[in-house]
Amino acid sequence: MERLVFLFSLTALVVLHCMNTTPEFQEPVVILQIGIAVLVVVWFFYFLITRRNPPKDTLFYVFAEFSFTCVIDLVSAMEHDGFISGFMEFYQKTGEPYLGTAYAIMMCYWDGIVHFIMYLMMIQRLWNSKSYRTLGLFWAGSLFANMSVFVTGIVVGKFGSDIRPAFWLNMPFLMLPIWGAIKLFNQPKNGPTLGGYRAHYDQSFNLIWRPTDLLLVLLLLGAMVFTLFRGLVALDSPLEACTIYLRQYEPYLKDPVGYPKVMMLHFLFYMLPMLGAFIYGLVVPGCTWMPDWTVFVAGGVAQCQWAHIGASLHPRTVAPFRIPDEAFLAVLAANLLYAVIPSLIAMRCTSNTNFFLTVTKLPGMEGMPWVPDADTLVEKKHN
Repeated sequence: MERLVFLFSLTALVVLHCMNTTPEFQEPVVILQIGIAVLVVVWFFYFLITRRNPPKDTLFYVFAEFSFTCVIDLVSAMEHDGFISGFMEFYQKTGEPYLGTAYAIMMCYWDGIVHFIMYLMMIQRLWNSKSYRTLGLFWAGSLFANMSVFVTGIVVGKFGSDIRPAFWLNMPFLMLPIWGAIKLFNQPKNGPTLGGYRAHYDQSFNLIWRPTDLLLVLLLLGAMVFTLFRGLVALDSPLEACTIYLRQYEPYLKDPVGYPKVMMLHFLFYMLPMLGAFIYGLVVPGCTWMPDWTVFVAGGVAQCQWAHIGASLHPRTVAPFRIPDEAFLAVLAANLLYAVIPSLIAMRCTSNTNFFLTVTKLPGMEGMPWVPDADTLVEKKHN
């Protein structure tokens, strides 16, 4: 099935070429109407071919539909960067002109490559009755962060006074990841939900005796400081440190397109509390929500930082807002580390879930404390 989805998604090139060569299809309202019609036709195509053997999960239709639009996003990014031509000139003028900004170009590359690959992988696993829950949560976090920053940035940035009808085509891509995330969070987890002796043992160690978790907590503390600081910079804090950082390190935060400021505020008001919650989850055993939420947040941060880093280096960003040469390595390293930290947390939480399981009393452990110390537990197991 994933091969069929891949091949059918390529027909988006035909649609784009026809619209680009037909002036009647290039009016703003007509673009919106054709966009809605194409989304309906694509959904109906997959509904027809699967009606005798319907998918076990309705998210299949979302993945298949969005695979089609991934090709459009990739074409948009490549045409704006000059790699191809003849497909999207009309859309740049009368559709969504903000897709020509550096941030939107990097966003479209992510959607056209990373999301496209994820859709095909999830369709393959879904169609073969395999679990795709973890990958799905990463996708939901990635696409929701993508679209929430993108849509908000359009409205509050310099393009807010020139919103065309095609803007409303973004709404399904903002709302459906929320619905998808709710479905995925409510699906049964892949691994065990209750812990036994091993979970008792792992949860008996204090943080100081868990060097990996201790390192991750320190990284999270650093990420929290960085998040708070850049949020203050985006809010035009008069602190001297904020002024220096904005002028000498990341002037892109004040780019009038609006996307970097919106992203920093997203991080400040939503990401910062989550980072604090992750520290709590690494210190206190039994936080069963940790594996799921760390994956969801990791997807969002990976996408946002890709677009942010790429846009701050892209030639379409005006030179005064790009990373200064003398601070290039420091800013790039800080942003890359910030992007990687949530993924490291997610890898830790999903690779060994014992610390995050709910532990029940087990036979032979009567009279022992709820969370015994490691030495006592080992002795009890051997006896």
